Amino acid sequence: MANWELKNCCKHEQVVFLATIGVFTVVILLLWRTFLLTPFKLITVFLHEASHAIACKLTCGQVEGIRVNADEGGVTQTRGGVYWLILPAGYLGSSFWGMVFILASTNLLTSRIAAGCFAVALIVVLFIAKNWTLRGLCIGEYFYGFIICLAIIWVLQETTKVRILRFFILFMGVMNSLFSVYDIYDDLISRRVHSSDAEKFAEICPCPCNGVGWGVIWGMISFIFLAAAMYLGLVILS
Repeated sequence: MANWELKNCCKHEQVVFLATIGVFTVVILLLWRTFLLTPFKLITVFLHEASHAIACKLTCGQVEGIRVNADEGGVTQTRGGVYWLILPAGYLGSSFWGMVFILASTNLLTSRIAAGCFAVALIVVLFIAKNWTLRGLCIGEYFYGFIICLAIIWVLQETTKVRILRFFILFMGVMNSLFSVYDIYDDLISRRVHSSDAEKFAEICPCPCNGVGWGVIWGMISFIFLAAAMYLGLVILS
């Protein structure tokens, strides 16, 4: 039975899990504005925009294109679908994918599955991108580099004593979890971007809440996703 009450916490693997998340969080925040995280940030932007696209498809809309910019911005062009579900799907989708990757990192098999699905998704997108603007902005080079990096990590995992695949997946999980929170802060609190998803959502939502308010709400939900990922990860490792 699952140890939902986390009795006798924390064992070695649980301590390593929490400590690694803490270290990754500090490293990501310290290096956020440096070029070292650019490939990872572009991947998180892609997952943000892909979440918009998935929400559009699930609500019977049509995805006309996805653009990931070199300045780490992005746009998803949609037609139809339920707009008030599509708009928050970007930020909340990033948090959801972060939770999925964090939980996948708790086991080698699930780490392999997550890495494989991730690589296949990126390859598929690069082929589809000939009809979009992803490749035209040279972002494809970063994606190819990311896929090659993931392949190298996988080979090292399978052929040597270097066991870093789980930590790589965990890093991507923490990165995506923090991305939505940081992006909300950057777009709505430190500066006001009137074209942000939250500002657009405030325009169509009848609730008396502006873009900053919705950004705070979405940020709180993102923290809940991260906390849930950490708790469930501890349960899995117990």
